[in-house]
Amino acid sequence: MEAFYTLQGEGAHSGRAAYFIRLGGCDVGCFWCDVKESWDADLHPKLSIQSIVDSALQYPGRMAVITGGEPLMHDLTGLTSALQAAGFQTNIETSGVCQAVTGSWDWICFSPKKFKAPNPDIYNKADELKVIIYNQSDFAFAESFVPHLRPDCRLFLQTEWGRSNEMLPRIVEYVKDHPQWQISLQTHKYMDIP
Repeated sequence: MEAFYTLQGEGAHSGRAAYFIRLGGCDVGCFWCDVKESWDADLHPKLSIQSIVDSALQYPGRMAVITGGEPLMHDLTGLTSALQAAGFQTNIETSGVCQAVTGSWDWICFSPKKFKAPNPDIYNKADELKVIIYNQSDFAFAESFVPHLRPDCRLFLQTEWGRSNEMLPRIVEYVKDHPQWQISLQTHKYMDIP
């Protein structure tokens, strides 16, 4: 769908330079999604793996973040192999709903959504759990995944942008009471960058 060089604004790698590769296609259907134009993969051009890597190589940062949509709707083996061969760290953000985790990953951010259950295969692969907090029940939703994850998986709660005024104070109090969690802020939105 698009690719751009910016800073990672969320989660464990927040603040690092990153080349984002946003793939078209998603069947999860989050009503608050801020990239609904990514849902229909057929609306976006097909590019060769080499052209994607060549575009990424134009910038000095060597962290590539594959996102969507739901990027695992595609077989990402060839893309991640080519990126790693070119010296990139490969990170992904996924809802985990697909049947297989394809590709070679240095970092997997598992961001489950209530609208479609994840494939349990993602649990032992996730380096980071990032849950969007839209309402109070989302705290229990977030906690429901913790027993299934590796002990070293980083845990993040992130307010849905449009509900920040209401939910961010609740997240602050929750993290104070449950210090295994951290807050993820969409810092790129505060900085007004893509």
